[in-house]
Amino acid sequence: MIKKLALLMLAMLFLTSGASAQDAEKLVEQNKEKSVKDPLETINKSLGKLVKLPQGEVWIDTKKKIVVIDGMIVLRKGALEMLACPPETKEHETIIQAQADSYIVHTALLMVGAKSGSPVVWEPKYKAANGTKVEIMVHWLDEKGKKKKLRGQQLIRNVKTKKAMTEDWVFAGSEFYTNPNTKKKHYMADSGEMICVANFTTAMMDLPIESSQSREGLIFEAFTENIPPIRTKVRLVLKPVANKSAKDPEKDRKQSNDSQKEERGR
Repeated sequence: MIKKLALLMLAMLFLTSGASAQDAEKLVEQNKEKSVKDPLETINKSLGKLVKLPQGEVWIDTKKKIVVIDGMIVLRKGALEMLACPPETKEHETIIQAQADSYIVHTALLMVGAKSGSPVVWEPKYKAANGTKVEIMVHWLDEKGKKKKLRGQQLIRNVKTKKAMTEDWVFAGSEFYTNPNTKKKHYMADSGEMICVANFTTAMMDLPIESSQSREGLIFEAFTENIPPIRTKVRLVLKPVANKSAKDPEKDRKQSNDSQKEERGR
């Protein structure tokens, strides 16, 4: 059932991307035939009953409302624009190479209840990215096979304070670009902006604070001491956090007026 839902959502999200539902069905069958030993199988077992999506190394659990992504450490030192990026995109400024395209992760987040907001706006006035808050845990096995995990923020530190990043990520949702010649849609975050720490108008996930993407303005760097060795395989666990219902000033004002009318009528 979950796999059929995944295929349906992928088809709806990327109807014009060139991939058909039949292609996705074939991928499901191919995944069933794979028998490669999973080095992080024990981590998945500890996370509960996961269902793999037909594209990319991505799993979901709709009851626990988590998304799990395969990845690999590709950077341990230097200024950062991303925590994670799709394969062969922006690994030179990203700690983790995720084994999936951004649109697959976007789809998975929707399937576990996250709601996309909107990316950062720079002009005419800065407006921070918004959307469902998403917590990130990074799991891996050390050289002795012992399970390790840290919050995504603990792999990143502020350039000035040298302390771990404290800001949370939000599901901004990136945007689509339509090729004027082919008329095909392209999900902009597939170019690299999967989980950002510098603000991008194309970010799938971003920080809701002003964080320049210019080289001289980058405010975060890799927290080397907390990052496992290069090429270590990791699992990213994304969990959307339900937004607390914000107070509606207009609604509160109306309720107050109604209460005053009731008092006068007594």
